[in-house]
Amino acid sequence: MSGRPRNPEAKVSLAELNSLDQAGFEAVCGPLFEGSPWIAARTWRRRPFASREALLSELAATVERASEAEQLGLIAAHPDLVGRLALEGRLSSESTHEQAAAGLDAVSEQEAALFDRYNREYREKFGFPFVICARENRKEAILDAFPRRLSQSRAQEVATALAEIAKIARLRLHDRVAEG
Repeated sequence: MSGRPRNPEAKVSLAELNSLDQAGFEAVCGPLFEGSPWIAARTWRRRPFASREALLSELAATVERASEAEQLGLIAAHPDLVGRLALEGRLSSESTHEQAAAGLDAVSEQEAALFDRYNREYREKFGFPFVICARENRKEAILDAFPRRLSQSRAQEVATALAEIAKIARLRLHDRVAEG
């Protein structure tokens, strides 16, 4: 099979993914990394992938080989948690589901104010949004992580954000691609 997947949001098999042309592959794997389809575009030519883990490894290698500016752009593509885009309903479908899974769609006024303050302090210190794998956390754990991560250096936070993005991509890949 070549071309585009039947429905890029439907789960495809790894075999089907390996047979897609670049546009089809990007339609499936582009959304794995928020606002950064270039990662899928650069990884496509390394097909076929023996497993989802092999694909993840290649995607991670693409991110590692990217320039610092590209890595910072990847981090910056993520929305603030409980931020303006979420309140306006303008998040990607993936981010909407992920924030809801952490309970971020049901915060009190006090929690919303705390998220707003932490998001602002974090952006002022580091120059990019706070990124955490929301699906692996609840809102209380996320709020607890802000002060700890605000105490880190910028280099530590870049590394932490990229590690969290890798977790997000792994979960999104498992949602979109079946092994085999």
